[in-house]
Amino acid sequence: MMQNDVQSQFAGNLLPVPNVQALYASLNGSSQIPERYIRPEVHESIVLRDAINLPIVDLAKLADPAFYCEEAAKLDSACREWGFFQLVNHGIPENLIKQLKTDVIEFFNMPLSEKKAYKSQPGDLQGYGQSFVHSPEQKLDWADKLSLMTRPISNRKMKFWPTSPSTFRSTVDRYSLELARVAKCLFNYIGNNLGVAPEVFAEIFQDQPQGLRFNYYPPCAKADEVLGISPHSDADGITLLLEVNDVQGLQIRKDGEWIIVNTLPSALIVNIGDIIESKPNRGQTQQAHGLGQQDGLG
Repeated sequence: MMQNDVQSQFAGNLLPVPNVQALYASLNGSSQIPERYIRPEVHESIVLRDAINLPIVDLAKLADPAFYCEEAAKLDSACREWGFFQLVNHGIPENLIKQLKTDVIEFFNMPLSEKKAYKSQPGDLQGYGQSFVHSPEQKLDWADKLSLMTRPISNRKMKFWPTSPSTFRSTVDRYSLELARVAKCLFNYIGNNLGVAPEVFAEIFQDQPQGLRFNYYPPCAKADEVLGISPHSDADGITLLLEVNDVQGLQIRKDGEWIIVNTLPSALIVNIGDIIESKPNRGQTQQAHGLGQQDGLG
């Protein structure tokens, strides 16, 4: 993707568009995909390299004085050279991750009429639907989403939080608390690598909101001509990504080339966002990334 095609995902719905999951069902296997979803740039400017494994950083080792120096060096290299890494031993309970995945799958498998109860409102980041639609001519992503602001709690709009499955709200609340803990640890360790006092990073990010976005990518008869999510950078401090299933889809751009990413089960994929990358003389790398279309959740 050309540099000027990369956009920052920091805007809410402006125009309504069709539900992609329902659109896929209505096609009955037909390859007649609406033109707004066909992305010529997939072939024109995206050339994929073979799949690679992102650098791996162990959060437990960062917390252990016996391993800290070695692991901090791995973290520093991953941030500077990639802007992405996989975080293992992050301490989020496996049963919580399993429950989250189950709840998310159950939500997207609900009838559309039930999911519409949580439909996004124009100009609002939160809710169920599709995001970042600015004009009737805009090309569309082959995906549906559920976006929720989770922290601070005062930012939550509970009308957008599904009550079915019955465990959804409590699971998301617990998971968001775990993510806040992990993010705080990472900010401290990244700050140490940069020679920034912990209180400096704490001040920068103390008022930054936390949000969760759940994406669903239906199958597509022309999977090589659509995109699950358009290439973008993340307008935040860090992004923590958990893949709900093992469908390969995440792609990042490094050294001008797009690369398919392999991920470890239950690892968090960490992306250094625009806020950290833009700090003067910090040396962190923020890579553009997107999702090639696959049948999956993330």
